[in-house]
Amino acid sequence: MNDADIVALLVTLKLALVSTIVLLILGTPLAWWLARTQWRFKFILETLVALPLVLPPTVLGFYLLVALSPTGPVGTLTNAIGLGTLAFSFSGLVVGSVIYSMPFVVQPLQDAFRNIGARPLEVAATLRASPIDRFYSVVLPLAMPGFITAAVLGFAHTLGEFGVVLMIGGNIPGETQVVSIAIYDHVEMLEYSRAHWLAGGLLMLSFVMLALVYRQRGFRVSS
Repeated sequence: MNDADIVALLVTLKLALVSTIVLLILGTPLAWWLARTQWRFKFILETLVALPLVLPPTVLGFYLLVALSPTGPVGTLTNAIGLGTLAFSFSGLVVGSVIYSMPFVVQPLQDAFRNIGARPLEVAATLRASPIDRFYSVVLPLAMPGFITAAVLGFAHTLGEFGVVLMIGGNIPGETQVVSIAIYDHVEMLEYSRAHWLAGGLLMLSFVMLALVYRQRGFRVSS
């Protein structure tokens, strides 16, 4: 593994970490609302959240590229407020990763919130706990396994992104080149040994992270 591969690995880990933090910040209130609302058309929003599960990554990446480009609606806005163009930048990768990994965070959180039920919150309300107190003192502890699952799945899914990041980020070393793209470059140049190092490392990291999720699930069931 040379310096360029190490840089690509660091960019990938940074992207996964930043995207996971943003996903938890945005996904928590969204999942809470979806789990609690009785709105008859909430299935439309659930469909939009789940769309990346079935939509080809290149399709999503293409439309994101159009939106983030200088002439796109988002790109025009970011240029107008002085943020520049998000396409082919690390910030653009974060935007794409958040949208692409959204179902892997929102759905586990939504299930965790739904499984809590109304009874614990009703008991806390009788003790005069405010809605914010009920959320932090009752919901968060009970839903913690869901948060762990959501964080791990969001992080691990971002590690392996290819189509979306290639479409909106290109292949700029040190800026938008992630491990999955570096592996593709090595294979194209018949550098299978270097591709094996990166692919094997990604495989082991993903396996360990998923094993931790299923292990904590097993402990929860047995307890």
